[in-house]
Amino acid sequence: MSTMNTKASSGGEEEDLGMKSETLGENGCLGEVKRRQTILAAYLIVTLELTFLFMQMGVMPYLAKSLSLDSVGFGYLQTTFGVLQLVGGPIFGRFADQFGTRAALILSCASGSAFFLLMSISTSIPLLFLSRLPAVFMHGLPGAQKVITDLTNPSQRADALGKLGLCFGIGIIIGSALGGVLSTKFSIFVPTYVGLVGNLINTMIVVVFIPLQAKPKSDHRVTEHSSSQSGSVFSIREILRLMKFPGVMEVFIVKVFAGLPAGLFLIMFSIISMDFFGLEAVESGYLMSYFGVLQMVVQGLVIGKLTKSCTERTLLRLSVFVFAGVGLGMALMRTVWHYCIIAVPLVFAFSMLGTITDSILTKAVPSSDTGTMLGICASVQPLIRTVGPTIGGLLYKQFGVSSFGYLQLVVNIGLSVYLLKNKIPLREVKSQ
Repeated sequence: MSTMNTKASSGGEEEDLGMKSETLGENGCLGEVKRRQTILAAYLIVTLELTFLFMQMGVMPYLAKSLSLDSVGFGYLQTTFGVLQLVGGPIFGRFADQFGTRAALILSCASGSAFFLLMSISTSIPLLFLSRLPAVFMHGLPGAQKVITDLTNPSQRADALGKLGLCFGIGIIIGSALGGVLSTKFSIFVPTYVGLVGNLINTMIVVVFIPLQAKPKSDHRVTEHSSSQSGSVFSIREILRLMKFPGVMEVFIVKVFAGLPAGLFLIMFSIISMDFFGLEAVESGYLMSYFGVLQMVVQGLVIGKLTKSCTERTLLRLSVFVFAGVGLGMALMRTVWHYCIIAVPLVFAFSMLGTITDSILTKAVPSSDTGTMLGICASVQPLIRTVGPTIGGLLYKQFGVSSFGYLQLVVNIGLSVYLLKNKIPLREVKSQ
């Protein structure tokens, strides 16, 4: 009897274990499906936000002109936007670390709604400047990067982050075209109404598809005791603390300076395309669309494959080396066809540098600080947009288009030597 009972008991235990393993398997599948849905939702949110943003960028010069804002005033308007984005990036990142990614994305979408609402009622220059204020918290891209960083393994991160460039390319192409069509066929304010409604829809997408805690449960305990949870969202000391982790400052310096000369060139591109290349406005638009398509191809197809077969250190060095070659090409180019050829390695270097440095930097800090780190990274482009018109204008006026290329060449040769001689520690911080 005891033997039979033992067998029955062991059989019951085996059955229970089988049921448990089956349940765990089902939960694992459900978890994977939910993870993929969340990442796809993050891609959609970024695509919509960038579409609306580029839509208003195309309309903004005409709106400013209708309000009798001269070129100098328009420059101040753009600088105001850049400064607000620059200041808001790290603050938004700390907000995401302290209150969760969903709250941060809701804040970004709500700020976008306020941005377009104020823009739609901008019947005077002061109102137009006031409409820029919500831009301080409009950071859907680093918000989506935070979602992806929380939900991917370190080995998958660069590939997943790289695909956000696909969203960027779609946003450039659709947003630029849609803004022009709506403002021409209807009214200059119609794109702002579309942007307002679109951001409200984006908010609903965030509420429905982004979980309250995107980060795996194993990280929650660490997050509670992390230093990112202490201090104010506006604490400069807590933001700068991340720069003290091994390799962070070095990689961030490479991130800023490698693409700076090319960034200055792109900021001045509207003037260069008109004066140097002799293009009409329509032809300039086609060139921007070509740039957007290139970015979609490179980030959607090329970067993911390279990140699976090469180390991040190798890809970082490769992007800097390609930037140096691009600089030489920019110094020697004379026609728009030359630029179309140069644009291919230029887009590759920009995309690779941004993706790899973001991946490296998020791995170099604790998982509870990735939002702040991504916010700091997101401030690089606003920084270039802020100082770009002044420095770029001076370079173009004094030395011509070739000066951008020579500066690009010299800076990136220096960075290449630095990366070869100094082995920057690229290590992942374990949150345990």
